[in-house]
Amino acid sequence: MEQIISMINNLDAYVWGWPMIVLLLGTHLIMTGATGGIQRKIGTAIKLSVTKDTEAEGEVSQFGALATALASTIGTGNIIGVGTAIYLGGPGAVLWCWLTGVFGIATKYAESLIAVKYRVKTPDGRMQGGAMYALERGLNMRWLGLIFAFFASFASFGIGCATQVNAIATVCSENLGIPSWIVGGAVAFFTALVIFGGIKSISSVCEKLVPFMALFYVIGCIVILGINIDFLLPALKTIVTLAFQPGAAAGGLTGGGIMLALHYGVARGLFSNESGMGSAPIAAAAAQTRNPVRQALVSATGTFWDTVVVCAMTGLVLVTSIMTNPSIDIGNVSNGGVLTTLAFDQIPYIGPMILVFGIILFAYSTVLGWAYYGERCVEYCFGKNALIPYRVLYVLVAAIAPVVALDLVWTIADILNALMAIPNLIAILLLTSVIVKETKKYINNLDAHSDEQVPVVDRKEN
Repeated sequence: MEQIISMINNLDAYVWGWPMIVLLLGTHLIMTGATGGIQRKIGTAIKLSVTKDTEAEGEVSQFGALATALASTIGTGNIIGVGTAIYLGGPGAVLWCWLTGVFGIATKYAESLIAVKYRVKTPDGRMQGGAMYALERGLNMRWLGLIFAFFASFASFGIGCATQVNAIATVCSENLGIPSWIVGGAVAFFTALVIFGGIKSISSVCEKLVPFMALFYVIGCIVILGINIDFLLPALKTIVTLAFQPGAAAGGLTGGGIMLALHYGVARGLFSNESGMGSAPIAAAAAQTRNPVRQALVSATGTFWDTVVVCAMTGLVLVTSIMTNPSIDIGNVSNGGVLTTLAFDQIPYIGPMILVFGIILFAYSTVLGWAYYGERCVEYCFGKNALIPYRVLYVLVAAIAPVVALDLVWTIADILNALMAIPNLIAILLLTSVIVKETKKYINNLDAHSDEQVPVVDRKEN
């Protein structure tokens, strides 16, 4: 078993080496330049995200599609993932995680744009799109689309299900005394109730759940930062300094230099906001939108809320709490989840409550969002008849996830993230001219209707 774990860890280090980091951050920078710094439109994008567009074609509202995407991105990566980044890469990883989000806004915009532009409609009226359709219809590379869909299908069981349910079971067991097997069964039951209803059922639940859970968590973080206010500026200085050089800080915090901080900051940043991974555009393709740019802007707000706001606040909460409470012995911490728990436990009453309920809500919403992503990818590979078996297997994974080793699951999820991101990033880069053309066409006329018809494609048999 130790040899298998060692092989998995070595593979993770390989796929998340410099080539992947350069590809990911390079794409973020290229898309920022190609779109003319689309981040400057974030205010307009936020306004659009809460504006209904009933005249447009699609299955769910723009906000419904965004809520589904946010459900999958605002998950344990925002809480435990940030703790894991600090544990493995030092406080400096928080800066790289945040910068991945800032520049990742452009990549999320770009991948969502091509997802909507190249989306298709099934004979029963369901909208489908994503990197696989962009690769097939935009670049005539269906084989690469199949590779993306294959890895994304498997990734849904890891990043979308196992890691999330495992995290729920851990916090419920440690803080509420609920046996893990009961937690797994309960999550599996409630997941089945929602996902068998399809995208409309999932988006309906997410529209109600996401705003509440995000507001609850952000307010809680603000309260904790208020309590730790004396260490806020020292924490910011520590994060910036240790992002570029090795060293130590108050509370036993240490940084291993730019490579470690960059590695784990970027990896956790992608895990958290999924910019460049190709997942969120699958939900964007189902939205009611007049043109690709309009929905692409809405989708880009997901990265803003997820990483630029929520992950940054989590990082500051963790670093300030550790610096405030020297009783936290970093040397005896076994993983990022334990570090996160210890940090939040230092705040009486409110800290543990925010951690427990934040993880439960964030993780469960992610389970729902990724179930939809997995469905679309499975249908692309194997046809509509594969949907019911996939849903059954997804629910079973949720039931058994609490007994899986968390660190091993996180590592496998990291690997699958990279493997599905590569085909998606290839699609984005090769379709840059299309992204630029569509942006120029609609960015100053967001109410314009696209003159392109969505083709009907039957995926019953593949």
